Amino acid sequence: MHYDVIVIGAGSMGMSAGHYLSKAGKKVLLLDSFVPPHNKGSHHGETRIIRHAYGEGTEYVSLVLKAQELWNDLEKTTERKLFLRTGVLNAGSQHSPFIKKVIASSNKFDLPLEILDMHQVHDRWPGIILPEDYIGCFEQNSGVLKSEECIRAYQQTAELHGADIKVNSPVRNLIVQSDGVTVKTADQSYHADALVVAAGAWSPKILEMLGLNVPLAPIRKTFAWFDADETLYGHNGFPAFTFDTPEGTYYGFPSISGAGLKLGRHDGGNRINPDETMARFGEFEEDAGDLERFLSRFMPSGQTLRHGKNCIYTMTPDEDFIVDLHPAFPHIAIAAGFSGHGFKFSSVIGESLSDLILSGKTENDISPFSLNRF
Repeated sequence: MHYDVIVIGAGSMGMSAGHYLSKAGKKVLLLDSFVPPHNKGSHHGETRIIRHAYGEGTEYVSLVLKAQELWNDLEKTTERKLFLRTGVLNAGSQHSPFIKKVIASSNKFDLPLEILDMHQVHDRWPGIILPEDYIGCFEQNSGVLKSEECIRAYQQTAELHGADIKVNSPVRNLIVQSDGVTVKTADQSYHADALVVAAGAWSPKILEMLGLNVPLAPIRKTFAWFDADETLYGHNGFPAFTFDTPEGTYYGFPSISGAGLKLGRHDGGNRINPDETMARFGEFEEDAGDLERFLSRFMPSGQTLRHGKNCIYTMTPDEDFIVDLHPAFPHIAIAAGFSGHGFKFSSVIGESLSDLILSGKTENDISPFSLNRF
């Protein structure tokens, strides 16, 4: 069967791209090795933070603000609850490069940001204890995306606009022509005028089929939920958070509807082969140990582990994204290497991928994410 566009990977970026392409009237096929939303990527685990004053760099701010607009639009269109405005607390030493970039982002883009000392943080959120030299930067307009529900919303709209989604269909081979592509699975061949690659941890394998050797490293990551005093950590009064500490970078979520305080460590992790069975949560001491040590120091009222899960980050060397056209085939768009902070952008990345396929360019500034930097 012939399609206008085939999208390899129906996770956050791919499903979003499928939404925008099908909405534009294109006949779209999305292929996924599993059944999304699934636990083989970076979108499961119910929630993701969306921050506007961005500690990873001011070049991300205009994109994340556009992403927020698009999430709000999707929420209205599908009548699904996708965003919780809990606010986000960014905490760390006042000398932390991450905290300095949060403040710089706020100043450059005139974003509302409260800068609080350790006493003010504790007075507002008694469940948090900070060292004397820490400050908190609170963004009241940021919050939490319901990540799996976001995937379902994009799937709903893509299918409504006629997109086909084939699950349990890993790609076995790719043949590129000057004016199209052929994608082969175990039992079928599909043809299209254009291709989007958004294959997560499997991107290196797919890109190798396209003649590209891109430095991407799949990393095993873990996160967990802890019993929480709802009066201290419930989502009606407690923010999502990121902490930059000498022991590591941590992120977390309030207890949403009694689910428990959710916590993960952003840095570290072990490189994996995504085709091999990944170690379950708890098989390494640091899975729970790192999180429990963080809580003991900063949130001592929430320490009883409920359960944990793993996910996969796909890292680039500089931890910035790859969003670009193939250097030799302008009918192939690539989204990869989101390095553990990409989900919040998937609305605007999907739009950008659609733009690249439809016109070869996008008004969204993706210039920092070009392939040619490697």
